[in-house]
Amino acid sequence: MKRSHHCNQLRKENAGSPAILIGWIDSLRDHGGVFFLDLRDREGKTQVVLDPENKELSELFPRLKPESVIEVSGEVRKREGSTINPSLDTGEIEVFASSIIVHNQSKTPPFPLDESADKVGEDLRLTYRYLDLRRPPNLQALKLRHEASMAVRTFFDEQGFLEIETPVLFKSTPEGAREFLAPSRLNPGKFYALPQSPQQYKQMLMVAGVEKYYQLARCFRDEDLRADRQPEFTQIDIEMSFIDREDMYALIEGLLKEVWSKTLAIEIETPFLRMPFEEAMNRFGSDKPDLRFGLEIQDFSEDFRDSDFKVFGGAVSAGGAVKAFNAKGLADLTQGELKHLEETAKSLGAKGLAFIKSEEGEWKSPILKFLSDEEKETLKNRLAVEDGDIVFFAAGPWESSCNILGRTRLEAATLLEKRGQVLRDPRDWKFLWVVDFPLMTHDEEEGRYVASHHPFTAPLEEDITLLETEPKKVRGQHYDIVLNGVELGGGSIRIHQPDLQKKVFEEILQIPPEVVESRFGYMLEAFTYGAPPHGGIALGLDRMVAILAGRESIRDVIAFPKTQKGQDLMTDSPGSASEKQLRDLSIKSLEEEA
Repeated sequence: MKRSHHCNQLRKENAGSPAILIGWIDSLRDHGGVFFLDLRDREGKTQVVLDPENKELSELFPRLKPESVIEVSGEVRKREGSTINPSLDTGEIEVFASSIIVHNQSKTPPFPLDESADKVGEDLRLTYRYLDLRRPPNLQALKLRHEASMAVRTFFDEQGFLEIETPVLFKSTPEGAREFLAPSRLNPGKFYALPQSPQQYKQMLMVAGVEKYYQLARCFRDEDLRADRQPEFTQIDIEMSFIDREDMYALIEGLLKEVWSKTLAIEIETPFLRMPFEEAMNRFGSDKPDLRFGLEIQDFSEDFRDSDFKVFGGAVSAGGAVKAFNAKGLADLTQGELKHLEETAKSLGAKGLAFIKSEEGEWKSPILKFLSDEEKETLKNRLAVEDGDIVFFAAGPWESSCNILGRTRLEAATLLEKRGQVLRDPRDWKFLWVVDFPLMTHDEEEGRYVASHHPFTAPLEEDITLLETEPKKVRGQHYDIVLNGVELGGGSIRIHQPDLQKKVFEEILQIPPEVVESRFGYMLEAFTYGAPPHGGIALGLDRMVAILAGRESIRDVIAFPKTQKGQDLMTDSPGSASEKQLRDLSIKSLEEEA
């Protein structure tokens, strides 16, 4: 059994030569006693014609079924005139079969393996994922992932990086997302944690003098799932010594330029735009703004500071903000669409969603009676309000107002696209660095500051003096790389001084000293032996490939993804453990006791 060509290889230049193909039967056709089949492998399809004079093949044909694995031997022949299929790379030839070997007869698949499979429930397709992956678009997604991974590895190799694997069995550091725990049989009552990222290990590699590290790292987070999250995922993990933020920007821009070139043959423009966190929130209501369309948010706090409309004036006097944006051309939204926008705003903490419509030469809104002529004129001029527009407002705490209008802006874009406008071309690549994030945020429930990203991020040099007096004003040397409203990755320049790192842990984040010692003592000790200045970043490989492939969900570019309940339906995972297994691990199941 040795094929001479794959199913996307033969061309008219091969006419007259013998060929042996092996693959899956894609389709079967009987054209008045002349039998045809399309043979498919991962590279493509070839049409096969069965010799009508060959009694053995004629008798075999009715017994053949789609998705059966067969081996075809025959002669390559040219197709002429109207028989040529321009939609196939092999459309100018066919293989005239002299013999067929059936290696494995297939049962009837539970769903068709063509375009109509997209309408089949995802659970069924995930249960038979090995069949779903036979479909060319899904195989192509895996191939694209491979090409992107190869481009990443080649790029970092040329830049002098070392690919180093870090442990998957780590320890619990519950400052981040919820972790997956793995009990230790040899250490009863003790648990490993699967890593949320190799963060601490890669910093230790910098202390060790590696200087340039990268890894396509498997990471794990036990959190609620959605289109861009899986319990296990892959990130392009990077750490470098003796660098500043500018070095990291240049490196990642070069990497993404290489990946886009190698996978899509597209040359993206560098350097990327940079935008401070505060500006991104003020203009777009998001720290991962989609720059492919306008509908920018504007601040009207000063204009409504002394307003008779108490909702607006009260928000400003309480230290908050009044913000608005013009959804141009959306005044015709239905009551159902408006209700959806209001419910979305309420889910983010708003009491409602104030609006003004401009229709047939007049403004319409429940809040108009509270606004002065001067306030109306200000809104009209600054937002360029015209007939057919609708203005949305948010009033309250600054960050909340930004978030509410940021989400409303995205929902408005979706509604405008349903009306025929093209706002978000998936091949319009708008890369952006978002920088100067707050180093800390105040957790009202816990009554203390928490790290905005992680506690290893270094503050900006000019803000270090504010750490003790006004920690909320301290900006971190953090940077996110954003593309079309998706955060591709994030990183930072790290704290490398042991005294400063200990101060952040204990005095700013108020982590008890004994907890600091338990979780991070080895790191603080390592920093006393000459830790170099260093920084890093992690990019989501799954998210990046999904964008390259034009897919909405990262599940589409992962070979065997989990459902939103974290289940692998194909293998029925997770499963139960036997009593002996639990006993060996010194564990009792509360579920079984109940």
